[in-house]
Amino acid sequence: MSPSQELLPTLETLARALRRRRERIATAESCTGGMIAAACTDLPGSSEWFERGFVTYSNEAKHELLGVDPRVLAREGAVSEAVARAMAEGALAHAPVEWSVAVTGIAGPGGATPGKPVGTVWLAVSGRGMTTALMLRLDGDRASVRAQTVVHAVHALRRAIEASPEPHG
Repeated sequence: MSPSQELLPTLETLARALRRRRERIATAESCTGGMIAAACTDLPGSSEWFERGFVTYSNEAKHELLGVDPRVLAREGAVSEAVARAMAEGALAHAPVEWSVAVTGIAGPGGATPGKPVGTVWLAVSGRGMTTALMLRLDGDRASVRAQTVVHAVHALRRAIEASPEPHG
């Protein structure tokens, strides 16, 4: 899958900002299964700013690879603000990067629970000592929810980096 025409300008803007700042990113993905990392690495030259992606589809992987507390997973559920934040912060802690983006959600067609319908996605961006999270309610089938999540994640990461002061040095 190559970046969609809609996403390509945002990826190029993200890449320019990261190169200029000499910063790198990591992704922590559950419902997208590596699609954000794939979109980033489809861009030529991405090895300058993309460091790694964590595909943590199971709760065990979220804990083992990102350090997400199993008690938080049990209490809040995998599709929650707390877990998205912990995934983003875990990616920062487990990779030599300045920024991370994490997503966890219900792409469907199954998996919905009361209060968490298909299309519920939590997205978090972490960097520069801050973590922000956003809940998305997306429409469509599994492929559409996953594709929309990739677009939202790349846009959120770009916005966070652009809003952050330039690093010193």
